[in-house]
Amino acid sequence: MTSISTLRNLGPATERIFLNAGIETAEQLIELGADEAYRRVLANGTRPHFIGYYALVMGLQGRPWNDCTGQEKKTLRARFDALKTAVSPASNERAKMEAALDALGVIKRN
Repeated sequence: MTSISTLRNLGPATERIFLNAGIETAEQLIELGADEAYRRVLANGTRPHFIGYYALVMGLQGRPWNDCTGQEKKTLRARFDALKTAVSPASNERAKMEAALDALGVIKRN
């Protein structure tokens, strides 16, 4: 079990965001992949941030965050926009409610 912050481009602040979304290890993050992991982060109420998203994608590929340019960046922007659209405000509110219930010990979030 490896800390998320050991992955390239992902520091302690980013690790906390993933931990809050239920993603606890680098191995879990790698297995989920960038899109599903970021979808979970958005569903947990984190505000979308394109640079954060593509830094994650680049990091999972072992590349520096600023290595993303040109057509690749345009493609990632389209994926990012699709993720934002897929995670509606209603699902954000549900995630917040589930987090509150989990904090009270009523449910265990996945």
